[in-house]
Amino acid sequence: MTADTSLRFREFKMPDVGEGLTEAEILKWYVQPGDSVTDGQVVCEVETAKAAVELPIPYDGVVHELRFEEGTTVDVGTSIITIDVAPGSGPAEEPPPAATEPSLAAAEPQPASEPEPEAKPQGRQPVLVGYGVAESSTKRRPRKAPAGAVPEQAAAAAIQAEMNGAAPARPRPLAKPPVRKLAKDLGIDLEAVTPTGPDGIITREDVHAAAAPAPAAAPEPVAAEAPAPVSVPAGARETRVPIKGVRKATAAAMVGSAFTAPHVTEFVTLDVTRTMKLVEELKADKDMAGLRVNPLLLIAKALLVAIKRNPGINAAWDEANQEIVQKHYVNLGIAAATPRGLIVPNIKDAHDKTLPELAEALGELVATARDGKTTPAAMQGGTVTITNVGVFGVDTGTPILNPGESAILAVGAIKLQPWVHKGKVKPRQVTTLALSFDHRLVDGELGSKVLADVAAILENPKRLITWA
Repeated sequence: MTADTSLRFREFKMPDVGEGLTEAEILKWYVQPGDSVTDGQVVCEVETAKAAVELPIPYDGVVHELRFEEGTTVDVGTSIITIDVAPGSGPAEEPPPAATEPSLAAAEPQPASEPEPEAKPQGRQPVLVGYGVAESSTKRRPRKAPAGAVPEQAAAAAIQAEMNGAAPARPRPLAKPPVRKLAKDLGIDLEAVTPTGPDGIITREDVHAAAAPAPAAAPEPVAAEAPAPVSVPAGARETRVPIKGVRKATAAAMVGSAFTAPHVTEFVTLDVTRTMKLVEELKADKDMAGLRVNPLLLIAKALLVAIKRNPGINAAWDEANQEIVQKHYVNLGIAAATPRGLIVPNIKDAHDKTLPELAEALGELVATARDGKTTPAAMQGGTVTITNVGVFGVDTGTPILNPGESAILAVGAIKLQPWVHKGKVKPRQVTTLALSFDHRLVDGELGSKVLADVAAILENPKRLITWA
């Protein structure tokens, strides 16, 4: 008796891992067909317009099929993996095709006289509140067969094609998903590549060899959070990199912010020698042991105190309702440059945190961003942002507001410079701060007061006690 495939196989669909996201790119599969999985096990990593996110599977069973290769962008609500939740209960029949699934093999030649029957989706299938899933007119991806079975299947397909009067189709080149993506990035046709791997599989080295006249060396390993490197063929004058994911969303947000909110930027250069001394003292303080202590920590605390003294800076402009929304909490954003682009996670309720708590939160934020594990929730709801351009050795900049926020503070490099101190020119630690603000709700007086307060605290950090 054949098992009911509708009960035996479970389709896991691409979820909306943010607020209103419509698609995500599959960065990496952690499982392959035949692997056992358990409820809650991470099976893949995807990149949305906001962050890279690991997806856990909600079933126990065995992976039956990966429906998309790495590097594929998939609509939310589309099935991405099939799980056999009752392995061993009978022959593993093919599960019914997912109605919302685009095909990986849609471009492969098919016999013209006998098109493959296909169940067409009836309208949009709602999967999440607020939107549905786009229809697809393409066919579902064929199941992967064992390597030894490929020649027989290809021969059968060729015979069938000849019987139909069509020219025999060339078998699809054998290559793993990362190799296919590499070939796509380099513009290499896999059918023109000579395979050297076992059972005729095309390797990364084969693709590199096809891209350059000389044999290519094996590429260096890439960190998990970094995108796959794009090799440049010898003599190439241009390289085109698709804009997607975080970079695409950031570009759209920055353009929207720059041409929506009227930006004003003010600057102040100051002596932070006392702050730098305090940083060294805090590093030796037992209450700060094991915490991230650096100038950014004290700059963040100084900004929080300045906001407390000038709460009007912590607001947002509501264009639809023509209102200024005053925030009575501070979610402090910290701009972070990552291999996928600029992200701005924020420390929730930073205004309520003590200095050790702020140091702990800042350390966690930086470590998570560096590992590429920042969640979409961590980047939502920010009110004011700090961007530390000084780490790149530049003096300062004119930062663009994070969408929905009214102010952003740029911190320049801290350098030893000649400075007049107590009537004499002495070498002092000096930096330049730049504060950009939305001039619709922050006038010059308010912006100047905030910037002056931050500078005063950093020049004399004892004010952290008297002003807090």
